[in-house]
Amino acid sequence: MSTPTAATPSASTQVGAKPILDVRDLSVSFQTQDGLIEAVKKLSFSVAPGECLGLVGESGSGKSQTVLAAMGLTAANGKVDGSILFDGVKMNGLDRKQLNEIRGARISMIFQDPLTSLTPHMTVGAQMAEVLARHKNLKGRAADQRIVEWLERVRIPEARRRLHQFPHELSGGMRQRVMIAAAMLCEPQVLLADEPTTALDVTVQAQVLDLMDELKKETGAGLVLITHDMGVIARMADRVVVMRHGEAVERGEVDQVFAGPQHAYTRMLLEAMPRMDRTDRGGRPAIGAPPSLETKPILEVDDLHVTFPVHVPGGFFGKRVPLRAVDGVSFTLRPGETMGVVGESGCGKSTLARGVLRLLDPSAGSVAWLGRDIAKASRKEVQPLRQELQIVFQDPLASLDPRTTIGQSISEPLTVFLPDVDAKGKEAAAREMMERMGLDPAMVNRYPHELSGGQNQRVGIARAMILRPKLVVCDEAVSALDVSVQAQILDLLIGLQKEFGLAMMFISHDLSVVREICHRVMVLYLGRVVEMASRDELFANPRHPYTRALLSAVPSPDPVAERSRVRVKLVGDLPSPLDPRASLRFMKSRLTDSAPYYRPKLLEVAPGHWVAEHDPV
Repeated sequence: MSTPTAATPSASTQVGAKPILDVRDLSVSFQTQDGLIEAVKKLSFSVAPGECLGLVGESGSGKSQTVLAAMGLTAANGKVDGSILFDGVKMNGLDRKQLNEIRGARISMIFQDPLTSLTPHMTVGAQMAEVLARHKNLKGRAADQRIVEWLERVRIPEARRRLHQFPHELSGGMRQRVMIAAAMLCEPQVLLADEPTTALDVTVQAQVLDLMDELKKETGAGLVLITHDMGVIARMADRVVVMRHGEAVERGEVDQVFAGPQHAYTRMLLEAMPRMDRTDRGGRPAIGAPPSLETKPILEVDDLHVTFPVHVPGGFFGKRVPLRAVDGVSFTLRPGETMGVVGESGCGKSTLARGVLRLLDPSAGSVAWLGRDIAKASRKEVQPLRQELQIVFQDPLASLDPRTTIGQSISEPLTVFLPDVDAKGKEAAAREMMERMGLDPAMVNRYPHELSGGQNQRVGIARAMILRPKLVVCDEAVSALDVSVQAQILDLLIGLQKEFGLAMMFISHDLSVVREICHRVMVLYLGRVVEMASRDELFANPRHPYTRALLSAVPSPDPVAERSRVRVKLVGDLPSPLDPRASLRFMKSRLTDSAPYYRPKLLEVAPGHWVAEHDPV
């Protein structure tokens, strides 16, 4: 169930307190084949005990290099100048042994990408136990108990079972939570958090931010929070430093900076942020009117199920139980309409999309594309439909071949579906599509690693659009991008929909973005729809407790509003999708020996507004 709680302001710094971390005239440069690159230029700031300092800026602004220098983790070709004092000790003057006595125990860091920070051949429990053994001399059951406590505090379900799992067995969100728990194990004096919530769901993000705030209050730790999310800064920070091209362009108390930003770059960051408290896009292109209900749907999904058998311990050999990744989902989609699909990690968003596109085989139900059921069609029968059904993935670098040029990647669908087009025709089509996507056609022979994240995402969209599809699935397509690039990609998608009459499924955990680009919204919870309605109806009048919790967890780029806002929190841990009782989290149990599984029914509470059964809050 859920309960409303008021958001508490972060702990204020003690007046006149001596800084625990003091950075003066920090410069970080790298000697490369292209010459000297200055990543950070004469940057100064301090953090007092119990204070949160926000470092804000887009990719390449020098935020991460600043905190890596503070941890003594600058790359071998890097040079650090200036002074970094931690509790009176000059960090950039210590050798490796001296640094290792401090790092992890008194000053700790949460890295942005947990997959590259966690050792792949060690279990989660072993990696976290290593920290406790080195810095707290805590081993065995006592160490395991402390690890489980922290894993539970960062809302990992079945925490004790995770001790014996490897990083690749966890979702991206769970890996990030493990990294946060590991950084907090020794309750450090300074916590350096580098985009700690980028990959997390809004509810988990809210809980993690609360945890870091609690740690700051309980231990008096200083917190340096790096993010491009101005809503997170508004919620957490006491002071903020805005960085661009390695320099601080604006700094001050968070209320002052947000209320009256002085620098044009700060104003741009605030204006580019999608917001829950407005229906327009602040002057940017907006979605068109939703299609008429008389318009015939091009996609009709009815009672779709995708189930995976999972082996769990039990008895002599263990047993197989069904994991209902998608559990009876139904919806329709019309030309020119965007359906938002939201929910936490593991709720079945991506599995639903892959089932609809037949990248996964549905276990039951139907997927009618232009009136034809393709749920049980063979791969050979589905292949010709691929030019009408396309997907844009979250990580463009993982979906683009690093050995082929971006021109070849964009024109690859032509090779498959239009083999009569010659090489010149393919390159011309790729150049035309690049120009339409806001990419310089002169970059046609470059490789993915030579482009920025936003440019690679445009390449992924160009490849999906080159065959003029009728349905495009965007699977977290903008979640990893800077706010200004994110706004540009949303502008692009809105323009393409208006031009081609595209139908879109837009999967995201960012409800602020969903509000800007979607006509209707479907909320998933453990594979089931708990609420579905038009965008305006769902955001103005959410009925289900889970939807209310999701909406209230979204941070707003307004420090005053954030501190006074009443939030709805979900009480208890996220249940395991393998638990048959998980479907009844929001209502009294209806399970019996003869009926060991119950799926709450969807009820139409208003025209077009469907809500799953639940007990009154």
